[in-house]
Amino acid sequence: MADKDWGNQTTIKEFILLGFGDLPGLQILLFLIFLVTYIATMAANTLITVLIVTDQQLHTPMYFFLGNLSCMEVCYTSTTLPRMLASLLTGDRTISVTGCFTQLYFFGFLVGNECYLLAVMSYDRYLAICKPLHYTALMNTRFCLQVAAGSWLNSSLAITIIVLFLSQSIFCGPNKIDHFYCDVIPLMELSCSDTHFVVLLDFILGSVYTMPPFLLTLMSYAYIITTILRIPSSTGRRKAFSTCSSHLIVVTIFYGTIMIVYLLPKCDTLPDLNKVFSLCYAVLTPLVNPLIYSLRNREVKGALSKASRKCGFPKTVLRL
Repeated sequence: MADKDWGNQTTIKEFILLGFGDLPGLQILLFLIFLVTYIATMAANTLITVLIVTDQQLHTPMYFFLGNLSCMEVCYTSTTLPRMLASLLTGDRTISVTGCFTQLYFFGFLVGNECYLLAVMSYDRYLAICKPLHYTALMNTRFCLQVAAGSWLNSSLAITIIVLFLSQSIFCGPNKIDHFYCDVIPLMELSCSDTHFVVLLDFILGSVYTMPPFLLTLMSYAYIITTILRIPSSTGRRKAFSTCSSHLIVVTIFYGTIMIVYLLPKCDTLPDLNKVFSLCYAVLTPLVNPLIYSLRNREVKGALSKASRKCGFPKTVLRL
């Protein structure tokens, strides 16, 4: 009986993702930009995942987490960009209610997982640099597996709760989502039901999944920088600072834009600004993470050169 009442009350069968609005002159340009971005992101992250799995020298805690990050970035990017590319190419912006909630679930699940994974990676670097004598004992195989599994499990649990409550809402019109993917806040704005509890729940879970990991990341890098300052060699300090600064820039962009979108009060006068912030953590960070965290590492470069030689690439290609 409950299912029958739900069907009678719900008139919306599909949503319309407005994306970046009606910009006929820019549709092809945007399509090409996002297509190149998607291909580059998929190629780089897939390459890193394969290298870490196949090369025995990369079977260390740091690369275990980097492999998890790259694998997650492949899935993460694929939840939004293919649908957006199809919309830009065909002009069809519709998405079914089921498809919308499915996209919301997987995107939220992967975002939450990345928040914790970046924090764990910063903690791993803290132990390696600041507590080298205790690193092997603390960052053992069992602990790595537990942390990785815990990140995936907790992220799944959190987004399941939000989607479960939001899916009980009634959507009776309008059906236009002012975003390029199905997100919690735009969906709640379309609901005809009382969403105060879902808003509060989303804020609480968003705070739990962003603030503690972000603070842990900042604390880890603060200790790392303090340790770096004690390095007698100016060349060593410069190299270490270069690595830490690039890491901090990426995590700050990722955490900062997420907190602006989900935790700060909504600004009705600048709706397009949220789309720009969303692009930062949904498109930009998956693209730059492989370069910042993996492709600059000597071990990854060595594994890539070894794999390239096995494939018969000339040395001139390897230098590139």
